[in-house]
Amino acid sequence: MNRRDRYRAVNNRLSRRQFLGRAGLFTGAVALGPSLLAGCGGGDDKSSNDTRGGGGSGASGGGDPKKLTISNWPLYIDPTEGGVTGSVDIFKKETGIDLAYTEDYNDNNDFFAKIQPDLQAGNVLKQDMFMSTYWLVSRLIALGWLDELPFDEVPNLGNLVPNLQKPAWDPDGLYSLPWQSGITGVVYNIDAAGRELTSLEDLFDPAFKGKIGMLSEMRDTVGLLMLNTGVDPAEATFDKAKPAFEKLEKAKTDGQIRKFTGNDYQDDLIAGNFVACIGWSGDVAQLALDEPSLRFAVPEEGGMQWSDCMVMPKGAKNRTAAAKWMDWCYDPVNAARIAAYVGYVSPVAGVQEELRKSPDTAPLADSILMFPDDKMLSNLHVFASVSDDEEAKFDARFAAITEG
Repeated sequence: MNRRDRYRAVNNRLSRRQFLGRAGLFTGAVALGPSLLAGCGGGDDKSSNDTRGGGGSGASGGGDPKKLTISNWPLYIDPTEGGVTGSVDIFKKETGIDLAYTEDYNDNNDFFAKIQPDLQAGNVLKQDMFMSTYWLVSRLIALGWLDELPFDEVPNLGNLVPNLQKPAWDPDGLYSLPWQSGITGVVYNIDAAGRELTSLEDLFDPAFKGKIGMLSEMRDTVGLLMLNTGVDPAEATFDKAKPAFEKLEKAKTDGQIRKFTGNDYQDDLIAGNFVACIGWSGDVAQLALDEPSLRFAVPEEGGMQWSDCMVMPKGAKNRTAAAKWMDWCYDPVNAARIAAYVGYVSPVAGVQEELRKSPDTAPLADSILMFPDDKMLSNLHVFASVSDDEEAKFDARFAAITEG
C-alpha cells in the first residue's frame, strides 16, 4: 500500500488538530460483522508481560548513547506545531539524545531498494532504526539483515499488547516491535448501499455492479478474498489462493469492479462512484468525521490486520539510544500522545486509559477502530510470510488481473 498517498490525503482532508477537536463525532460510526471463533495468535493470552527472549546480539547496547537516527513514514508521529511540542522534541529534551528523525520512508519497496545494496555488501546503514511493514520485516529477517533488538534495556516491553507478541512475521519475537497497526475490511456508503454491509459477499451483489472498488495492495485484496473462499491467509500459498484469484478475475471481467485503487478510494466513495470497496480502518476514522454516511465493517468472514514495526538494521551502531527510544515510546503516556495524532491502533497497553484522562482526547478512547475489542481481534488475520518464488507468483497473477 502506498502510505505516502494515504497520509498525504488524510492530512489534506483534515488536520490532526481538527481530528482531536471533533473526535466525539466518530463514536458509534463503525458497523461490525459477526465474529467467527478463529483467533489470531496470542489473542487469548491474559498476561500483559511479554515472553520474548532477550539474549543474542540484541541483549546489550552500544555506540553513542546520546545519538540516534530513525527513518519513519510521513505524518506518523505528532509534530511540534502551533505552540504544542511534539513527541520527537519531548524525547530529545527528556533524554538528552540527539535524535535525527527523518520522514523519508514513503514506500516499502522503494525503501528496500535504497538499503539493499549496503546491507548486501555488509555495510552499516546511517539509520539505527526504521519502521517497516510486517511483510518486509519478515523478508529482512530471512535475509539476515536485521539485528535482534536490545529488549533487556526496554523495561516497558511488558506493555506490548498480548495479541502482537511473537507475531507471525517475527515468530521468535526478537527482531521487531510494533509501531502502529491497522485493519483492512469493507468500507461503504450506507446512503448509497441502502443497507448495512456485513460480508465480503456484499461486494459481489449484482445491485452494486460497476460500483465496487478493490485495493491495488495485493495482500489486502487477495487476503480478504481468500477468507471469502474459505482459506485462512495466515496459511497462504499460491495454490490455496487460486480460488480467490479466480473470483477476483471474474468480478473484474464481469464489470462488478469499477477499478483498483490506492488511497484515492476515499474520493470515489464520497463522489458516489463506489457504493463499497476494500479499505483501511484509519482512513474511515478520519473520513467519518466529515462524511457520516461512511461505515467500516470487519466482514463476517474476517478482516486483515497489518502492522508497521520498529526494526534495527544489521550492525546498527547506537543500540543504547535505540533502546531508550523504544522504552520511551512504549510508556503509555507517550504512546497515547502519538496514538491521538495518528488515529491507528496503538500496540501499547494503557493508552486507552491515558486518553480518557483528558476531555480533549477522551472521545478517542471509544473508537473501536483504535481499540478493537476481543471479538474484533479474534476475527482478524495476518497474511502469511511466503518465499520469494511464491511472492513472485502472487504478484504476477495479481498484476495480470489488476492491470490487464
